[in-house]
Formats: sequence, structure tokens, C-alpha cells
Amino acid sequence: MYLTLSKRFEFSASHRLYNPKWSAEQNAAVFGEESGGAFGHGHNYTAHLVFHGPIDSDTGMMLNIATIKSRLSTLLDSRYDHKYLNEDTLPFHRTIPTAENIASQILHESESLFVDESARPVVCRIEESAETSAISYASGKIERQFSTWFSAARQTMSPQLSDAENSAMYGISAAPLGHGHLYQLLVTLAPQTSDSEGITPSESTCYRTIVALKQEFDHTNLNHLPQLKGLAITTECLARYFYDRLRLDLPVSRVRLWETPDFSVEYDHAGRVSMCLSRSFHAAHRLHSSKLSDSANRELYGKCNNPKGHGHTYTVEVTATGAIDERTGALMSLEQLIDGTVKAIAPWRYKHLDAEIKDFASKPSTGENILLALYPRLHEGIGIAPSRVRLWETANNRFCLRTKSSV
Repeated sequence: MYLTLSKRFEFSASHRLYNPKWSAEQNAAVFGEESGGAFGHGHNYTAHLVFHGPIDSDTGMMLNIATIKSRLSTLLDSRYDHKYLNEDTLPFHRTIPTAENIASQILHESESLFVDESARPVVCRIEESAETSAISYASGKIERQFSTWFSAARQTMSPQLSDAENSAMYGISAAPLGHGHLYQLLVTLAPQTSDSEGITPSESTCYRTIVALKQEFDHTNLNHLPQLKGLAITTECLARYFYDRLRLDLPVSRVRLWETPDFSVEYDHAGRVSMCLSRSFHAAHRLHSSKLSDSANRELYGKCNNPKGHGHTYTVEVTATGAIDERTGALMSLEQLIDGTVKAIAPWRYKHLDAEIKDFASKPSTGENILLALYPRLHEGIGIAPSRVRLWETANNRFCLRTKSSV
């Protein structure tokens, strides 16, 4: 099992994507409008720094979130926030400040800030906008991501099932008159090498390819599209179809398709399909270790050590991975995933974790320990071992437990 902790940051900066070795026409072909402004343009960036390391049995923490916040806030404030990256922030006077290069540089700079800790930064994800982001890994690989949205109607069904079987499998979603979704499609390109000359393929090519696919499906009834004839109209089969279509023109690694904010499906280059479901619960807790003195607890956990406790709306995302059943067009019943997840978190809803839940009677209710206690409950509830479980304590603090490292 591979456990990580993610901390979210924001900063605002300007930059220009422009290679002085190229003509204006060449720059425009690669970077589009982002090459045009002679004095740059701006973004409200979001940075996600991901850490991995052992959990301290006394504190229940991999790394103190307050330490991460302090050190990285100082770095981002001094070098990135409210800067013109091309001139104010080395090495972007000679390295083009693409999202890929920014993610790689921040990850590199972060590594030196935590040499005294057993947990180290292993991933940096930079969201440049709602449509574009990049991920840099400690291994050196870099991924580029593009998002788009489209609206479509559908009847969830498989042509290989009878009406009664479709109704039993998909419930109200199999109603003949159909229903609709605002879909989000996230496309992740295969790992690329960091390159100061730009990105391959060009940003303009990526946009054109993805927008063309969006226009083909936007404001349609999916069951009536000739290109989907004979296919099961399920989120799993749609994700696979989009992957197969896009890889004709782009080096796609995986796609993820949301049909609602709390349910999505991912399909990857290995032919694996993953169903991802989110559910929330409200709970109180107090960070306190019986192995530490009261003063040490206060110093370590700060305001989270408040004797009366505090609380969160925790969000759990559980992912199940496998192969599509070609007859049903599904990985598993969505109801099975929903029921198993709800069953797993039900005993914790509207409870004080430390005072009422035996899992935390002798260990602190840190995000790390909550996730470790939750995983076997989800395994039992769903009936299969989740490939990944994520826990958001707040919008800025996320913990993740997966069956193997993707770093």
C-alpha cells in the first residue's frame, strides 16, 4: 500500500510562452494566444504538493501539515506569487514557463525544503486554469492534462441485455426517455520529457483535437449517435470510446469522465477501467496523542488539539478497478459501490471520532489513521479491494491510499 498526503496552495503570476529562437508564426502554432502578448498574461495558479513517507506511530502523522504550509508558503510567496515569471523567477528567463516546467521547478525546489524530514515531496500538480494542468513526478516523468465539458442525454443500457435486465442493472437510469448530464472529460497525455523548447504535441493541437471531439457529442442524445451504435451506453464504455478516439491523434495515457460531480470513470492505456465514487460525512475529532505530554500535544497539533474538539465535512472517494463486462458494459453495479461506501462510513457520521469510535481509542484521529481504518471497511462493504481511497479533510488537505505507487 502507498500512502500520500497532499497540500493545496494558490498563487497568482504572469508569464509569456515564447521561444525567442522561433518566428512569431512558429510560436503561435505551438502556444496559441499565450505567445502573443509582449508583456505576458496572467493566471490564478493552484499547486498541489504530494508527500510520501512513513507514519510516526506516536503522532499518527506522516508530516505535520503546518510544516508543509509554512515552508511552501514561504517558497511560493517569495518566488512565484505576484511575479512575472519570465523575468522575476529563475530559471524562466531561459526556460519557457509552461505548466509542465513550472510544476517541475516547484517540485525540485520543494525537495530541498524537506531534507530533514522522513516524508518527501514526490509529485507537484499545477492547475493553470480549469482547462489545463500539468503533473511532475519525482521519477522525472511529466504529464499534461486538458479538460472539456459537454452536455448530452442518454438512456443507460446495453444492447446485449433485455429491457428487464437493463432495468435491474441500471434502475431509473435505464428509463426509455433517458436523462441528461453535464459531462467533464479530463484527458491525460502520456509522460513527456521536460523540455524548455515547449510541449509535444503542441498545445494548439491538443485543444483542436479535444474541442473537435466535444463538438461531436455536445447537446446530443448518445443513444442515437451512429458512432456509438451497438455499444453499451454506460460511463465505462463511453470513457473507453473517448480514449480510443483520442489516441488516434494524441499520446493519451488515460481519460476520466465525470457524469456527476461525485461519480466518474477512468480508462487507461493498460485497458483498465476504474469507477470513482465520492461521499461525505460530518464528524468531530481532536488531535491528541496519549504518548505525548499535554504541552507536546499543544505544540505539535496547535489549534487541532483544542480540548473540546473541532470538526470537518470529510469527503471520501473510493475507486474500484478492473475490466469491463462486455455484456453489461459495466465494471460493477453502481449501486454496489454506493451501498458499500455508505455502509463503511455510516458508523462515523455525526460522531466524535476519538470519543465514540473504537478505531481511535488508542491512536490519534489524523487523516492518515482515518484512511487506514477506513480502507478495510470499504473493502468489506464493497466486496472487492479498492485500488485507491482518497480522504479530503478540507479542500486544501487530502490523504490518499492506493494499492501501488504511480509515482
